[in-house]
Order: sequence, then C-alpha cells, then structure tokens
Amino acid sequence: MKSIAALQNLVTALPVGLEPTDAELDAIEWEMPLILAEVDLLDAQITVLDRTPSELDKRRIRRARRKVLTARLTLTNQAIAAHLPGGAA
Repeated sequence: MKSIAALQNLVTALPVGLEPTDAELDAIEWEMPLILAEVDLLDAQITVLDRTPSELDKRRIRRARRKVLTARLTLTNQAIAAHLPGGAA
C-alpha cells in the first residue's frame, strides 16, 4: 500500500516578530487600570445574565461603570498632558 502523507514539512516555522515589542508592552501596562476596570464591569454584567439583578448587583454594575469612566478619564488626561508642550495642561 502506498503512503499518502503530505509532501510539505510537517511543522511550519513560526514567522519572526510574534512577540510584543517593548513599546507594545509599555502601552499595555499604561492601559492596565482601564483593562482591569473593564474586566470588573464585564464580570458584574455576566453575573446577572441568568437572573434578575438584585439591588446589590445593580450597585456593583454602577460602581464598575464609574470605575471604567474614571480610568478612561485618567488615561485621556495623561495622554493630553503628554502631548502638550511643556508636559503640563
């Protein structure tokens, strides 16, 4: 019986550059407070998917939304301050 194995290499070499650069890692670290706040909001929303939210659930979601908005505001202000001449608003 004849073998019908593929003629190409069985393992494809990974392209170079799959690892994040230092600049990308710095950007992720800079955005981490927002990322964590969004994870908290998502967690609070997932908790109430299969039930009617209690008053505590509603408070938790509101608190998580405020945390996301605060983190976005902080990052926006930092980005604006970094781009202004002299570094201050």
